[in-house]
Amino acid sequence: MTTAEFIIGHSAEDAEERKQEARKVFWALLAALFIHLLIGYGLAVYIYAPISVTDEEDKPVELSFVDLATPAPTKNAMFVPNDESKQTEAPKDKTFESNANSIAASQNAATGSMPLPSQDGSERTKLDLDSQAASLASQGAQPQPTNAPQSASPQPSVQPTPDSKLEEFAMRTKPTPQPSAASTAQQPRSSYRSYKERSRLAGAITNRGISAVNAVGTPLGRYEKTVYDSIGSHWYAYMQQRGDLATLGTARITFVVDRTGRVQNVKVVSNDSNESFANVCLQAILESQLPPIPEDVLNALPPEGLDENITFTMFPN
Repeated sequence: MTTAEFIIGHSAEDAEERKQEARKVFWALLAALFIHLLIGYGLAVYIYAPISVTDEEDKPVELSFVDLATPAPTKNAMFVPNDESKQTEAPKDKTFESNANSIAASQNAATGSMPLPSQDGSERTKLDLDSQAASLASQGAQPQPTNAPQSASPQPSVQPTPDSKLEEFAMRTKPTPQPSAASTAQQPRSSYRSYKERSRLAGAITNRGISAVNAVGTPLGRYEKTVYDSIGSHWYAYMQQRGDLATLGTARITFVVDRTGRVQNVKVVSNDSNESFANVCLQAILESQLPPIPEDVLNALPPEGLDENITFTMFPN
């Protein structure tokens, strides 16, 4: 037979174990109290300790000298072309980027809040400070051919790869390339001038004089001027040839100029004219002869090159 035994109460061994546990708890509480007292004393000493004076105040003031003769370019500053023959000293405030320096001035009293001159003119949105007729590039006398031997098998020229049907059509129907402002050093400087019509502006410039903005001539600004002159001279030439096929409207085109000067990633962003007008604009960009981007300009550009965004407009006379 199996007997089950239930023990009610505690044995002597259990009592001894309880005493040992009580002693352990007592010593643990005593240790905790000691630690708390030690921490409190440390905090009191830290808070009420006198503040020591270090030798930081005895260090001399360090000055950093910055050359302010040519203000540093402002990131993403808008480009405004300037007449290099009227170049001035660099302005203190650089609002725009350009191919040449100019100091802000206004023919009229300030009537607005923008960093622009105040003047009467056309209501078109383009920023033109004066008016001038367009003139195509005139290269003058060309260099005389030399007697150097000709290669028996001339190398084929590399053509840009079209990115759309419009670009492919433009390349198939391209006219004979016209000389651009960015031609070789042997040729005379281009006489190309873009069409300008003085814009109506209401700005905050108070300095009185011939309309101008605060702009600093930079290497990037000078290269952009070369790009716009090359494209513009081609565009006006092509519009003279086939402008009667185009309708009124505006085309906006983006592209990238790589470090070698080659045009890449040409995209028609918008066009409310017709396809003939878009083809002329594409041709003007694709056929432009651009020099390689200078090293001092490459340092300020992303690896892919110079991003450009050009708007072409055909409006009634």
